[in-house]
Amino acid sequence: MTAPLLEVRDLKKHYVAPQRWFAPRRPPVQAVDGVSFDVARGETLSLVGESGCGKTTTAKTVLRLIEPSAGTVRLDGEELTALTPEQMRLRRRDVQIIFQDPYASLNPRLAAGEIVAEPLRNFGGATRAQRQERVHWLLQRVGLRPEAAAKYPHEFSGGQRQRLGIARALALNPRLIVCDEPVSALDVSVQAQVVNLLMDLQAEFGIAYLFVAHDLAVVRHISRRVAVMYLGRIVEIAERDTLFAAPLHPYTEILLSAAPVPNPRTPPRRLLLQGDPPSPANPPPGCRFHTRCPLAQDICRSQAPALSSRPSSTTAGEHLVACHFR
Repeated sequence: MTAPLLEVRDLKKHYVAPQRWFAPRRPPVQAVDGVSFDVARGETLSLVGESGCGKTTTAKTVLRLIEPSAGTVRLDGEELTALTPEQMRLRRRDVQIIFQDPYASLNPRLAAGEIVAEPLRNFGGATRAQRQERVHWLLQRVGLRPEAAAKYPHEFSGGQRQRLGIARALALNPRLIVCDEPVSALDVSVQAQVVNLLMDLQAEFGIAYLFVAHDLAVVRHISRRVAVMYLGRIVEIAERDTLFAAPLHPYTEILLSAAPVPNPRTPPRRLLLQGDPPSPANPPPGCRFHTRCPLAQDICRSQAPALSSRPSSTTAGEHLVACHFR
């Protein structure tokens, strides 16, 4: 069996509030608390969950844009958390990111061609003519004209700016790209174009994606596997078709039921989620979902369920769920 490209084990990110004189010590915010998953070569794993569950923090911690509090991140067998800043800088050739905001992530003082060429300049190994040729090829590959290289970010539409961000991420031929909600700020028609572009690029170059999103329609279209997060922890991981057809965790069932049904003749099956999510600075003991779960019993309030394998009813892929009763 081929080893995964990315291996994340027990990843944690706790934010410690500064201590003030004569004030009671505040507990750390457990934004990510013990997350584990793999991403195979050339596959797309999507991270989904409600706002504030820790999806983006997980993605940025994997890249060490945010330093982890604990845990391990291995890329092709190499431990990224043990690398020095200079070693990590060299490793960034293999891991890139597409940010959520296609405008804030681009330098407004640089022309599009300079933005795409910047990674090539930073890592060297190419002449100016070679960089220019590479930039024009990348712009064409993401659906922009070569003459767009002379324009500045404010001269592009939102979808064009995101294409520019994709071209920059592709410049160094990475093996893994983290997509941090790359289409959430775009119109629906433009979303489809960008998602299809990402899928075409994956098929052409064999890139793996860690895709952070909350739009379940987009996730269903682009993913091979899906990981569901709640309050800093993963509660379920399964093949896409398995997760959407036969979810096991109660939170996943409620999350999927909230998605609108495109057929007006099909009555929606809505499962209402009671209460508000607990604070990550003071998470409940045991299963973190027990305060809102319709299946909760005494064991859920005292013992956290492990993410363990369950038989899959639809595919041969592994189905992991963290629930005492599923």
